[in-house]
Amino acid sequence: MMTLRATVLCSVVLLAVPLFAREKSDVIVMNNGDRLTCEIKGLDSGVLYVKLDYILGTSSVQWSKVHHLESRQLFMVMTESGLVYTGTLSSSEVPGDRPLKIEVAVDPETKVAIDRTQLVKMEQTSENFLQRFNGDVNFGVSYSKGNQATQFSLNSDIQYPRERWSAELGYSSTLADSTGNTAATRNQVTYSGQHLLPWNNWYYKGLGVFLQSSTQDIDLQTTLGGGIGRYLKNTNNAQIALLGGLAWQSTAYHATTQPLGTQNVAAAVVAANVRLFRFNKTNLNISAIVLPALSQPGRAFFDTNASYSVKLFSNLTWNVSFYGNWDTRPPANFSGSDYGTSSGLGWTFGNR
Repeated sequence: MMTLRATVLCSVVLLAVPLFAREKSDVIVMNNGDRLTCEIKGLDSGVLYVKLDYILGTSSVQWSKVHHLESRQLFMVMTESGLVYTGTLSSSEVPGDRPLKIEVAVDPETKVAIDRTQLVKMEQTSENFLQRFNGDVNFGVSYSKGNQATQFSLNSDIQYPRERWSAELGYSSTLADSTGNTAATRNQVTYSGQHLLPWNNWYYKGLGVFLQSSTQDIDLQTTLGGGIGRYLKNTNNAQIALLGGLAWQSTAYHATTQPLGTQNVAAAVVAANVRLFRFNKTNLNISAIVLPALSQPGRAFFDTNASYSVKLFSNLTWNVSFYGNWDTRPPANFSGSDYGTSSGLGWTFGNR
């Protein structure tokens, strides 16, 4: 049922977002003089994404080869120092070999000039609610004749960015079944929201993780926490963030020989996220959360997710992913780990 609901939700978003596409009146001029009239989708990982009337799908342009651009549409622009501005875009002429400057018209009287080398991310924004979403949906299936084993996987992620804050919702599900064995299921929902602090590259963040794992006999594990984080690196090639804080975790185990009830644990939080990317080719995303239990010294929980995606064409990608969940001191006769891999095709929307 959870998989069906997630599939329906993602399908609705995928079908609805294109209905609110913006007009293709933006202009970019390349270093070699080529001029393109298009819709600028955004900038991420050193790639400027654009849509043209005469080309299907989204095209990728190397950001370092753009000479200047103009757009009357609204964008959110993030700099390497973590500052964020919202406004329309233009570029000013610069003499000699000086870096191109992108001007963001914050209001009719105020323009902020940013060196191209300092601009690491740019996203469409709008008064229209649906145009603000970015995300992806990935699906994989594998089958082995030898032991009649079949595995399905579904992963989706939706992001809602604003100027000083953002929210993200993720869902992952796996189902593995083979002859002579009970089907193993794992479902995980993650939510996070963060807000930039006044200091460059610092932010505070709240998170929630909801996990069901038949391998670990977990009916529902709820983790709620938050803390202070910092971008250690934030460039066109990499983004590395680290967070520290506190969390509360409640775990309801599946009753076997004797009921365990619900276990509640207070814990510290250490979370890290690493994103590495290459122009229009690959994207590596690794996230990890460590929860050293404060109310049960010596016990620790560890959760990680990693994905590696390769763009095939347009919005279609091929990806391989890994998930893992560990408990260093599980209840007696319960498994302390659950991990696995999957691969399949994915579809991105928004500025992904």
